[in-house]
Amino acid sequence: MLVLGGTGEARRLAGRLVEQGIAVTSSLAGRVAAPVLPDGAVRVGGFGGVEGLTAELGGVAALVDATHPFAATVTAHAAAAAAATGTPLLRLQRPGWTAGPGDDWRWVGTLEEAAAAVRGYGSVFLTTGRQGLAVFAGLTGRCLVRAVDPPAPPLPARTTVVLARGPFTREEERALMVEHGVEVLVTKDSGGGMTAAKLAAARALGVPVVLVRRPPLPAGVPTVATVGEALAWVRATLSPPAGTPRP
Repeated sequence: MLVLGGTGEARRLAGRLVEQGIAVTSSLAGRVAAPVLPDGAVRVGGFGGVEGLTAELGGVAALVDATHPFAATVTAHAAAAAAATGTPLLRLQRPGWTAGPGDDWRWVGTLEEAAAAVRGYGSVFLTTGRQGLAVFAGLTGRCLVRAVDPPAPPLPARTTVVLARGPFTREEERALMVEHGVEVLVTKDSGGGMTAAKLAAARALGVPVVLVRRPPLPAGVPTVATVGEALAWVRATLSPPAGTPRP
């Protein structure tokens, strides 16, 4: 079976599948120079659109799309290729974040809207990843950018880049924000606990957060929120009860 990965959930699912003797290949986009590799077979690089993924699914018994919540293009391609080949498809996507008492969250629909929302701030913390930073290039305030690999230009003129791989603790996030005098945090609604510490730090410091909403999922694709649910789906799909047709 094939797992479209790159997330912590994808790695954990691959590990569980290998433990249970289920052959799995994880596909990584290749955007990170030194990714954390999952157990099992791994392929790196794109498929070449819907046609390429459709060809890849020729010998695949089941497909799990466990890519990042904002990997909308890959998710759309997975849905189209699975429909074209009749391959059982599951979307594994962790729940988004929910604001709590003391949070000052400002929701926007796109990175462009996020850039407009923080224009005029003196110090902006950008944690949206390397992709799409060009939309913030016109900001005139100080910008702190954190990424695993160096981001490509264009960047805001007054940018400080911190190269680091999480997860980070709330204390680490708070110290970083204080050091750079952060006035507003920009992030995507990635969900999960690995990157949530920055939200807790922002709450403690009274720093507002501009959150980019997730793109919608393709219609009709079954979706689960946990690795355990995905594992159960894989087992049921690969070994359905006697007399039960495969989906």
